[in-house]
Order: sequence, then structure tokens, then C-alpha cells
Amino acid sequence: MLEWLEWARGPVFRACFIIMLLGLLRVVILNGVTLYLMIRQAKKNKREIKYGDLVRETLTWLFPVKKAAEQRIIFSLTSIIFHLAIIITPLFLSAHILLWERGLGLSRFALNARVALNAQVADYLTLLAIVAGLAIFVQRVGAEASRGLSRFQDYFLPLLIIIPFFSGYLAMHPALNPFSYNGIMFVHVMSGNLIFLLIPFSKISHVALFPMTQLMSALGWYLNPDSGRNVMLTLGKENEPI
Repeated sequence: MLEWLEWARGPVFRACFIIMLLGLLRVVILNGVTLYLMIRQAKKNKREIKYGDLVRETLTWLFPVKKAAEQRIIFSLTSIIFHLAIIITPLFLSAHILLWERGLGLSRFALNARVALNAQVADYLTLLAIVAGLAIFVQRVGAEASRGLSRFQDYFLPLLIIIPFFSGYLAMHPALNPFSYNGIMFVHVMSGNLIFLLIPFSKISHVALFPMTQLMSALGWYLNPDSGRNVMLTLGKENEPI
């Protein structure tokens, strides 16, 4: 099992990481071209683009504190906690910093050891990630509005993402771990590798695309002079002010 673990930590990790980077580069370029064409079309329609408003709207979604307070507050706060936990923990866990250094040859990345999480904080964040991920899954299953908009990956991805957190927690707490250390670490590393592999081909790609997609969404209102009215008609709210 040790050989399998080294294989997962080495060649598989590097291959999945490279595929993730190349895949994200591809989708960023494609979305960048789409954004450029949308801006050009809006100018052809002689619409004045208020870039300041577009940037402000995008930032409100990047830091959605106000949005969370306005609608579905429990789901929104759960999502914010989940995202913070799954971003901070992998990046600043000391064991992961060593993995970046060894797996990718980034020796200078070890400077992040100065800001590495201590064990207790890492434990709390790991448990938060697990609980929040399960809560998101339950809320998607339980809320009729969410079920109507959800696809398979909306249910699968939160469960997949908590696997490396759960397995990592067991690996770091032998008294709670019913499996062998190498076995649970293999699950931990391979589930992480699978997430890297899926990032460019799933909704997780929003780690790189979110600002761009929010900007395109806001820019869409400039493509047609009657776009706002058409949306209201579609929603059955044609008598409400735009």
C-alpha cells in the first residue's frame, strides 16, 4: 500500500494538477473571448456600458455578505463557510505545503510554512468543511426550489469534496481511524487528485471563472435595448418597474 500511496502522491498528483491548470487556462481563454464579443456587441447596439456598476455588481457576488442577508440566509451562510474552509485548509495546512514542495518541485513555496495552520485550527476548519458540505447536500435535496435547478454534479460534488477532509481528519486522529494509516491516506490523496482532475470540467471551474461569469451575466443586460423588459415578461412581472 505504501507504493500505491507514493504513486498517488507523485505521478498521479502531478498529472492531475497539470490537467487542471491546462483545463482552466482553456476555459479562461474561451470565456475571455466571449466577454470580448459581448462588449463589442453591446457597443454595436450603441449601449453605454457603465463599467463601474458592472464591477460593483461583480464584487457584491465575490463577497456576498449583503446577498446572504437578503435571500436564503441559511443556505448562503453555509455556502460561504464551506468555501472558506475548503480554500484555507488545503492551502495552509503544513503537510500540504510539503506536498506542493515535493510533488511540484516548488521549493520556495515552503515560505508559506510561516503562515501554516496549527493543528487545532486545521481540525476546526476541517470539521466545518465536512458539516457545511453535508448541510449543502441536505438543503439541495430538501428544498424544492433547489431540486428544480440542481443537476447530478450539484449533489455529487459537495460529497466528493468532503471525502479528502474526512479521510484527512481520520488520518490525523489515529484513535478515531478504523482503517490503516496508508489506506486512509490513499483515499485522501486520490480523492484530492480526482477533484483536481474534475475542476476544469465541472462547476468547480468557478474557482477561476466566477468573476468573469458574473461580469458576463451583468453585461448581458446591455446586449439588447429591450433585454430588461424581455426578462420581466418572461418572469411574468411586466408591470413592475425595471
